[in-house]
Amino acid sequence: MDNEGRLILVTGSTGYIGGRLVTKLVADGHRVRVIVRSPQKLKDVPWAGSVDIVQGDLQDAGTMREVSKGVDTLYYLVHSMGSGKNFDERESEIARVVSEAATEAGVRRIVYLGGLHPDGVELSTHMRSRTQVGEILLASGTPTIAFQAGVVIGSGSASFEMIRHLSDVLPVMPAPKWVLNRIEPIAVRDVIHYLQGALDLPEGLNRTFDLGSREVLTYAEMMNQYALAAGLPRRTILALPVLTPRLAGHWVNLVTPIPRAMAMPLVESLQHDAVTAEHDIDEYIGLPEGGLTGYRRAVDLALGKMRGGEVETSWAGASQVGAEADPLPSDPQWAGHTVYTDVQTYSSTASPERLWSVVEGIGGDNGWYSWTVGWAARGWMDKIVGGVGLRRGRRDASELHTGEALDFWRVEELVRGERLRLRAEMKVPGRAWLEFMVAPDGSGSDYYQRAVFFPYGLSGRLYWLAVLPFHGFIFKAMARNIARAAEKLPRKPRPEKSQPESSRV
Repeated sequence: MDNEGRLILVTGSTGYIGGRLVTKLVADGHRVRVIVRSPQKLKDVPWAGSVDIVQGDLQDAGTMREVSKGVDTLYYLVHSMGSGKNFDERESEIARVVSEAATEAGVRRIVYLGGLHPDGVELSTHMRSRTQVGEILLASGTPTIAFQAGVVIGSGSASFEMIRHLSDVLPVMPAPKWVLNRIEPIAVRDVIHYLQGALDLPEGLNRTFDLGSREVLTYAEMMNQYALAAGLPRRTILALPVLTPRLAGHWVNLVTPIPRAMAMPLVESLQHDAVTAEHDIDEYIGLPEGGLTGYRRAVDLALGKMRGGEVETSWAGASQVGAEADPLPSDPQWAGHTVYTDVQTYSSTASPERLWSVVEGIGGDNGWYSWTVGWAARGWMDKIVGGVGLRRGRRDASELHTGEALDFWRVEELVRGERLRLRAEMKVPGRAWLEFMVAPDGSGSDYYQRAVFFPYGLSGRLYWLAVLPFHGFIFKAMARNIARAAEKLPRKPRPEKSQPESSRV
């Protein structure tokens, strides 16, 4: 079928898999439409100008009917893991709305990516929800391909990050007995291969397909193979029957960047073997060029991408369904809220370009330019109460994009060279932002920094009063140190003016 003749709708385009799939679909010449609640989050992705971006909510039946008109294939790549209580009920309701809209609009096919799981066992809430979504889509009346993939390994995937951080941090690891369960991982590149191949499956096909690497390992073996690839000594892993999924989820939350709300369902999904029961997909979609990617090769590729700063998408950048917060009003004083602010300014001799490079490089390994111990303590406090903490880091060491995660912040607005606004995702009794602005001033530049906090009730007000003494020197030192760091950067040499021909020797 002619690629340019059919329209493809991708849900979950801000997610880990969805963002990579859209890149491939656009490269293949397909007409692509995406639906997102906040189109601003896609402003900086390389394919933004090549797709039809529609603002809307998947739970809005009217919007879904409209956006599904003329669509040939709909990719269902959303899930609300980590989005609070009753996420399974929310997932089922969204699946019903989307599938009913697709059927009414005459969509030819739905493609869904779920999780690999055994039959005949009591599944965790997370895995049961993923399975129910697949069943809803398969029963919708629109032919559906429901892929069931094992642990996805790739740079930026939540599963890989969990393996990486556990192995990096703990040479001797007390672990739940599920580390001895049999797991069949799959490289993210192979998942994308099958998702692309689903476009050309026979008409009317309506079924599940298991996806895996055909290489079965225990979780303990996966961690030790990672350690070998990363140049670390072999890890001693002690499988203990006393670590319940809940305790293990708390442990993963503290040791890795994965927040507790996401760590818990990830851990629960490992309670049983996850091995493919059939390889029927081979009859319909050929193997990737060069064959399926083995686990060690997938780890090597992921580490190479990370070292080269080429992580295309990350679990931390994905938006959870229903988890987005309202943006900061342009003038919070007139927003109808109690508002607290901390404003710092600084005149720097650095050029705006040098000052901006420091601002855009903030966080991650570069730190926050003031009281490192205090920032680390705040990150650990957030982890203890189930937040994301500072360990999410940043996708790239020097460049940010709108919508991506930055430690316990998210980039809400980015006007490169001028303004950066971060929205807090740590656990606080209110809503918080941190804003930076850079402007030229003669031969130097002006630096403007503003922290904004909208408190929730009495607890929010008490929280602001409690941290106010620390803000007095943290934010002031941050402004000063950012400006000084920019002043220490080497100046770019000015291009030499060309001399007229008559004056040259």
